[in-house]
Amino acid sequence: MKLFQTSGPAIFMYSVIALGVLLSVLCFGAYYSEYAKNDIILWTGITAFTITYHFWGRIILGNVSKLFKKCINYKMWWFKERKFEKKLYEILKVKKWKGKALTYNPEQFDLKQNSLEQILNTMTKSEVDHWINELISISTMFFGLIWGKTWIFVLAAIVAMIFDGQFIVIQRYNRPRIIKILEKENKTKKETVKI
Repeated sequence: MKLFQTSGPAIFMYSVIALGVLLSVLCFGAYYSEYAKNDIILWTGITAFTITYHFWGRIILGNVSKLFKKCINYKMWWFKERKFEKKLYEILKVKKWKGKALTYNPEQFDLKQNSLEQILNTMTKSEVDHWINELISISTMFFGLIWGKTWIFVLAAIVAMIFDGQFIVIQRYNRPRIIKILEKENKTKKETVKI
């Protein structure tokens, strides 16, 4: 298991975390030591801390969920396509924009390196990770209890949830298509064996 990924999105996330930690420590240090008791300094620190919390939480829980990888597979009830989904994906025009979304670990979805079944299970784990990210997003609203102005944290949580929601939609849109290809391959193999 690689601790640090080297894809563009992963490098971006680690860079933002490093910058966020530095900026929040500097701003909180200046504000709470009374060196610079200024709302701009405080809210810059809070913003940096919240962004760092979002990114770091996603990386940590994404790695923790790898421990349960074998418990999660595409055949489970939760991951089955629902009747309403096809229509929803047409309305959202998923087919047009899904290829433009960032992928944290693109080699896990590479057909040259992975079987269709491995990709399906990766898609399933990815969906679970993004559902966990939705909970991380909701949890940031509690920062409003510490610093006030809860509406800012609610707005940030909604934006983060929409961001992660796109990845859930992409996994759920693609998975039934990959399953059909896998079933077709398996059927062809069975027919070949019979001959």
